[in-house]
Amino acid sequence: MARDAADLVRRLAREAEAVCRHYLSNGRRVGNYWQVGDIRNTSGRSMFVRLKGADAGGRPAGKWTDAATGEHGDLLDVIRESCGLLDFHDVTEEARRFLSLPRSEPEPDCRPRPSPVPTGSPESARRLFAMSKPIAGTVVEAYLRERGITNLHGIASLRFHPRCYYRPEADAPTETWPAMIAAVTDLQGYITGAHRTWLDPSGRDKAPVDTPRRAMGHLLGHAVRFGPASDVMAAGEGIETMLSLRCVMPSMAMVAALSAAHLGAIFFPAALRRLYVVRDNDPAGDGAVAGLFDRAQSAGIEAMVLSPQCGDLNEDLLNFDIDALRAALHIQLAPQDVTRYLSTRVWSGTGDEAHTPL
Repeated sequence: MARDAADLVRRLAREAEAVCRHYLSNGRRVGNYWQVGDIRNTSGRSMFVRLKGADAGGRPAGKWTDAATGEHGDLLDVIRESCGLLDFHDVTEEARRFLSLPRSEPEPDCRPRPSPVPTGSPESARRLFAMSKPIAGTVVEAYLRERGITNLHGIASLRFHPRCYYRPEADAPTETWPAMIAAVTDLQGYITGAHRTWLDPSGRDKAPVDTPRRAMGHLLGHAVRFGPASDVMAAGEGIETMLSLRCVMPSMAMVAALSAAHLGAIFFPAALRRLYVVRDNDPAGDGAVAGLFDRAQSAGIEAMVLSPQCGDLNEDLLNFDIDALRAALHIQLAPQDVTRYLSTRVWSGTGDEAHTPL
């Protein structure tokens, strides 16, 4: 295994610039180095990869150093981190694929392997979420910021998968795209399903595929959750819609049901006393609001509707600004919730928040 890895490192070093252009595509060549933000392919200038070997005693091609963190390594490390791979065998196989080398012969492996689970089952959803990683510095973060969503604190229910499988049709070849993975959970926080949003590698939009959003597992009654359950909660369809609302009401518990049909069927936390139903401006959205409104009132829960000016709250956020969204919500909230929840903070996306009057 060690001999095979050393050979791959040497072969990758001979193609160092091609490796960087493929796996560190957000960087650029500067002299004899490839310059990028970090090993996870973030835009920036703190990491340097040597493209050609130095004189005797110097660092060979393919070696890299991150001046910001002190990390260093070789091109196998670049492949591992940029692709989000956990198993070293997967790293070497990806390197072989890049170098157009035959796949290695599998070594005997005495470790217990996870038993197969049905595709699309809750267990497969849990495994997908477990193998994904936090969104900070990833394509998911870039995508959400493109949608005007800058408050990215406390959203552990969202993760990033760098190479999530996508199959257009049952008999079509499998593709891989970066994806935002959302955990669908029950009222106790147990994962019952997952939602995938495949993304363009640039992070500017969803992937150019026929159905860039798909769910798996058990969804009925469950949701993607932001914040702990409380006596007041907001519920809507889309993840981006609810994250837009969260930019101005970050302390209110929120759930994304993922579709109009599932919105009408969400389960209510035992402590819930007031529910804000976030409406999408279309016939399906109106139907979901009416059904959920009636269910809430029958359960003794006060129900109120939050309506967008455009198609949904994310469109409002993009077409106007956060202050306009705050003003539009101000007149739709119960008076006691204006003081309790309506944030006066402008989320800059840098960790600093400036206060503005209501």
